[in-house]
Amino acid sequence: MHCFIFLVGLTSLLCSLLAATVRRSFGSRGRRGLRVLSSCSSISSPGWRRGSVTPRITTIHCPGCQHDIDLGERGISMLFRNFTLESIVERYRQAARAAVAIMCNICKPPQVQEATKSCMDCKASYCNECFKLHHPWGTPKAQHEYVGPTTNFRPKVLMCPEHEMEKVNMYCEVCRRPVCHLCKLGGSHANHKVTSMSSAYKILKEKLAKSIHFLISKEDQVRTQITDLEHLINQTEENGQLAEREANEHFERLFETLQERKSEMLRSIEQSRNRRLNHLKGQVEEYQGMLENSGLVGYAQEVLKETDQSCFVQTAKQLHVRIQKATESLRTFHPAADPCFDEFVLDTSKEETLLKEMCFGGVPDPPLIDLSHSRVYNEASISWRLSDDHLPTDHHVVEYRRLGAPSPSPSQEDVDDSSVWRATDRVYGPSAVVCDLEPNTLYAFRVRSCRNSMFSPYSPEVTLHTPPAPAFGFLFSDKCGFSAERLALNKRRDTVESVAGMAFLLAAERVQTGSYIGLDYIIGDTGISQGRHYWSFKVEPYSYLVKVGVASDSKLLEWFHNPRDTSSPRYDHDSGHDSGSEDTCYELSQPFTLLTLGMGKLFIPKSSSLSSVSSANASSAADPGNRVLPMPQRLGICLDYEACRVYFFDADTMRCLYERQVDCSGTMYPAFGLMGSGKVQLEEFIAAKKLTF
Repeated sequence: MHCFIFLVGLTSLLCSLLAATVRRSFGSRGRRGLRVLSSCSSISSPGWRRGSVTPRITTIHCPGCQHDIDLGERGISMLFRNFTLESIVERYRQAARAAVAIMCNICKPPQVQEATKSCMDCKASYCNECFKLHHPWGTPKAQHEYVGPTTNFRPKVLMCPEHEMEKVNMYCEVCRRPVCHLCKLGGSHANHKVTSMSSAYKILKEKLAKSIHFLISKEDQVRTQITDLEHLINQTEENGQLAEREANEHFERLFETLQERKSEMLRSIEQSRNRRLNHLKGQVEEYQGMLENSGLVGYAQEVLKETDQSCFVQTAKQLHVRIQKATESLRTFHPAADPCFDEFVLDTSKEETLLKEMCFGGVPDPPLIDLSHSRVYNEASISWRLSDDHLPTDHHVVEYRRLGAPSPSPSQEDVDDSSVWRATDRVYGPSAVVCDLEPNTLYAFRVRSCRNSMFSPYSPEVTLHTPPAPAFGFLFSDKCGFSAERLALNKRRDTVESVAGMAFLLAAERVQTGSYIGLDYIIGDTGISQGRHYWSFKVEPYSYLVKVGVASDSKLLEWFHNPRDTSSPRYDHDSGHDSGSEDTCYELSQPFTLLTLGMGKLFIPKSSSLSSVSSANASSAADPGNRVLPMPQRLGICLDYEACRVYFFDADTMRCLYERQVDCSGTMYPAFGLMGSGKVQLEEFIAAKKLTF
């Protein structure tokens, strides 16, 4: 029952899609029904006339493949008619107007009968009597194809639009369209792969049936997804209403705070105004009293006329005090209050700026850490990118935490430290440098953006493994064994390049016999006499043969300056561009401990000793049949002087590829050997190359 309901819904959907397709298609309804073009349909280009010198270019938007199609000069005539789609559309239209009967095209009015059959060859509809009359037994018309009553008549076979007289009988797998034999022999499909129409029919029908069956079988999944979408719609509506309420609450709190501050400030202004007015009014009253005492002078003059000394002294003492106070107030006049209210002037420019910059566009999109530009060496360089349609951000914050060193039993301190995220200072560019990282440790990094005090979600975490030892800094040395004829250093001495010149070609015979005559060596300008050190570099994929490793200074002079019997089989310890297995069969008299790379591959010796870090690849690397690995983009070397061991790493993943014992009797130098064309570039220190803006 459910499947039936689903099929009814699917049928309705198909009907609506077909109707929409027909509306978009450039079809034409003629006297006998609807004409639909397959895949691409068109009308003539506007403004073009027959016989015009200007070629006609007809471009339409195909409703099927959703691409713009250039039909060329022939335009619509180059397209197949989609008879299947026409039949489906006509069938659904007839079902929609089932109440309107199809009448016989032969009967004469007024006795026109309802048609019961339609002949696809005659392209007409007949009632039973007219059909028997026009298709009698024993005549060729009796073999005509007839169907139920319809107004859509299509030909019995599909004709080629390029060769109008040829039937299509093959299917082009390149263009995915039916073709005729002339199209395959000398037409536009001459070099295309074609198959028989029956084979294409069977394959496409099976695919379509499987697709429909798969769609029907996913009815429960579709219903579940519809339920999930409805739940998301309800959740979106609820969250939107919640966001509106929270925004209203935030602004109401802002309004209340502003109203409180406004009331408080107005109250303070009113109190200060009343206090000042009282002081000034009191001073006015005091001076008005002085004016009222203008008869004081006359009174004093009358007192001066008193001749009785005792009476004069009795009255003049009080009178003198009053006159002295009035005189002093006139000499030192000061207002009792300041009429200026400068202390109540507010500077709200910062607050206005903050209010104007309030972000109502939602939180910023999270950035995405770009692993192709992020790496660790002496420090970690983390780069990220933002979405294409992101708004400008104020700054970024990089956070990192230690996930622990690859030890069997990490300490409790390591476990506790792994849950603590540390943040860098604000970063105003698309990258940042993280310092003070421990060696041989796995770190997780994440980034988030900030705009108008609103932080984005964190980016997905990425993990980077720090080198197994502190980064060792050196440059190439051109003093010991350096062949200036075949090796070229750049000005910074961090890149060496070997070019296969005439000397290499002349020595080709010796190269084929396995002599090292074409191998040129170069070492670093800084040596190691203690501790554990790590350095990394890049070998160009086109390099013919490159050997990398370490060399001992106690044997370098003897190796480069003492003559060697190059024809001796004892000297032939490497066979040129080989598997690198001879690197393990070195003699103690040789100063080099090397690993072979060449032509985009890394050659692991048969008797390699793999560390626990690369235990996953131990079986394949130790197997003599699987000793060739793809060359890493960056290769790292770690020398443990006290342990007398050298390790070779994939510098991007910090996976140990190969390790071996080495004689550290003297000072050890990074060593490189190049044969033929090749290039080695040393890793640059991150702090010297990356800056945080």
